[in-house]
Amino acid sequence: MTQSKKEVGIIGSGLVGSLLSVYLAQRGWNINVYERRPDMRKVSGLAGRSINLALSDRGWKALREVGIEHKIKDIAIPMYGRYIHTQDGNSQFIPYGKKDQAIYSVSRSGINMALMDAAETYSNVKLHFDTRCTGIDLKTYTVELENEHHQKKTIQPDLVFGSDGAFSAIRLSQQTSTDRFDYQQFYIDCGYKELHIPAGPNNSFLIEKNALHIWPRGKYMMIALPNNDGSFTCTLFFPFEGEKSFAALNSKEKVQAFFEAEFSDAVPLMPSLLHDFFTNPTSSLVTVKCYPWVYQDKMAMIGDAAHAIVPFFGQGMNCGFEDCSVLNSLIDTYKDDWKTILSTYQALRKPDGDAIADLAIANFIEMRDLVSNPVFQLQKKIEAHMSTKYPDVWIPAYSLVTFSPHIRYSEALQRGQKQEQIMKKVMQIPQIETLYEGEEIELYILNEIKAETN
Repeated sequence: MTQSKKEVGIIGSGLVGSLLSVYLAQRGWNINVYERRPDMRKVSGLAGRSINLALSDRGWKALREVGIEHKIKDIAIPMYGRYIHTQDGNSQFIPYGKKDQAIYSVSRSGINMALMDAAETYSNVKLHFDTRCTGIDLKTYTVELENEHHQKKTIQPDLVFGSDGAFSAIRLSQQTSTDRFDYQQFYIDCGYKELHIPAGPNNSFLIEKNALHIWPRGKYMMIALPNNDGSFTCTLFFPFEGEKSFAALNSKEKVQAFFEAEFSDAVPLMPSLLHDFFTNPTSSLVTVKCYPWVYQDKMAMIGDAAHAIVPFFGQGMNCGFEDCSVLNSLIDTYKDDWKTILSTYQALRKPDGDAIADLAIANFIEMRDLVSNPVFQLQKKIEAHMSTKYPDVWIPAYSLVTFSPHIRYSEALQRGQKQEQIMKKVMQIPQIETLYEGEEIELYILNEIKAETN
């Protein structure tokens, strides 16, 4: 069964929209991508700084499928674990997984521009900038667009994909035009602000290059990810209001005193701290869950438009890339049967989108509250020991999500919850800190796994 040539409209040229255009262009279809912003590759300063992203195995799998993995490797820095900075100025390195397992720091704008460049290598892809979607007529399957000169037009492609982010115009149109559209959004009580550690002499790294740095402080934290120029993009995740909050830090003196008390080892590395703090915006963090993701056999949401999540598991981009990979495999399976393709895509990815949203919230608590806790660190040592000795039986929850692209997010969530229940029992065993590598403890854990499976 051969596939007919399609005219495809993609709303949004962000990470997922650009990657999706590459996938579909390789099928010979005509792809038009509409982006409300100017072309960041041409407008000086538009890309700016942003939270760096963590590219992991699910994302690499998708990039490999379309043959552009090597292009992204050139702008990515491997991070082999968390570098924990405690309040007393000490630090500790905690590996993410087995030897050589890493997540990769990439600039959001850098990878976005690389993906747009990759899309434009295909003559059947055209990117339209300064063109926003203002609505959809679901009766006629037409998309309404408006350019920067307020000139309006409509398009009527065979397929429309909404990859226009957490505040999707495609989703809003479907939400307001259809019956029984479920929508939930949830903001955490912390916002974020970007800060900066510059490079040292000759673009040297002033702290460990190949790690994600975390300053965990209970109800808030700061992180830092490396850039190729030797600098680090730092992000302060901090309550909006309260005794220690963005609202409370309303003078240079208060900011300086707070950082010297809470992040004393970082302050000497941040000469532009006060400028960055008062110049860079304070932004919110939202989780979005919705249903349905598709409309008949004509339209679908993908990436953040369908499942916006907070960044604490580093899976927002990876999840969106995996959406593209799953959709592509369904096209291979069902050819031109788009009703089946889209309904199956939704059935597969909706539970996974919900699961990674819940996992991301849970990982925020882990990163800010637990990573510096000795009991938590011991638990992770025990899990790592079991994983090394029994790799087919025990995969730590973090590795299930980050290094196991063959395991669905929803399955990772369920397995992780079961393993956490087992570990709660294990951590109650007297003298577990000295006994955990012994055969008795190993057999106890294996029997608990067997009991959970049955």
